Amino acid sequence: MADVLSQSEIDALLSSLSTGEVDADELKQEETKRKIKTYDFKRALRFSKDQIRSLTRIHENFARLLTTQLSAQLRTFVQLNVASVDQLPYEEFIRSVPKMTILNVFEPYPLEGRFVMEVNPNIAYAMLDRMLGGQGEAFNKVDNLTEIETKIMSQLFQKTLETFREAWLSIEELDPMMDELEVNPQFLQLVSPNETVVVISLSTTIGETTGMINICLPHVVIESILPRLSVHLWMQTQKKEREPLELESLEYNIKRAPLDVAVELGRSEITVEEFLFLAKDDIIELDQQIDAPLLTRVGDEPKYKVQPGKVKHHLAVQITDVIEEEEYDNE
Repeated sequence: MADVLSQSEIDALLSSLSTGEVDADELKQEETKRKIKTYDFKRALRFSKDQIRSLTRIHENFARLLTTQLSAQLRTFVQLNVASVDQLPYEEFIRSVPKMTILNVFEPYPLEGRFVMEVNPNIAYAMLDRMLGGQGEAFNKVDNLTEIETKIMSQLFQKTLETFREAWLSIEELDPMMDELEVNPQFLQLVSPNETVVVISLSTTIGETTGMINICLPHVVIESILPRLSVHLWMQTQKKEREPLELESLEYNIKRAPLDVAVELGRSEITVEEFLFLAKDDIIELDQQIDAPLLTRVGDEPKYKVQPGKVKHHLAVQITDVIEEEEYDNE
């Protein structure tokens, strides 16, 4: 995006042009010169803008789902929002991570490889404090985690992976599983240093504590599902083809479903007073002509016109016409 000049800079530029300090012709010549943009092959842009937008939408949904989950689990105020989505070399991501932090490494089966979720120690310990009945205070002692603390944190972050799976369902049915919980990023080697990764940064608030949660997705791991991240494919509803046996089972069960069928001999309207004084042998006049076809309802919906009769001493009806839905609505 081009730099936007402030009002004072605009005034200074106009003043320079009026005094002759800056030549307008020279400015025009500079604009016509071919501009060369430096490209750093170590920072190769492997993800398109379309794919970045889709990843942003997925993790905005993840942030909303995780906000709800952690609020219920920790019983305190929780708020997560996507702060940024950037693609950069893996080496640069590792250098940006604090020397001591909480690194949740997990495998996104069926994808081959590993993802990592880096949680700021203040946020991680605020969660741990709430889980142990505290007020959610942040205290940084990552370098000497106890076995109990490690176990509780691992279980807590495994539950966040269930929410991560739900957020990715529209793209791929992942089954993420915790691989390890690491505290030193120097011991973590997911991919080669120059491999491009996408880092989704979530601005996180737990009670009175704020911090960042960073999710690192290597390009080599999600390369197989990148075509699905284009907007037109992501928004398109894909129809699932049913197996022949499943179709047969559905058809069999539908055919066996019971239906209420009722034949109307006619209708009549009377007053409440007439209804109260009805007695034996009284006759109620119907609005149906004796030679007109009767209306048959299937599940309260008008379906057929029929003619009454008998079959082997049993009352029966013969279908004379099928009522279309539009035909009935227009009557």
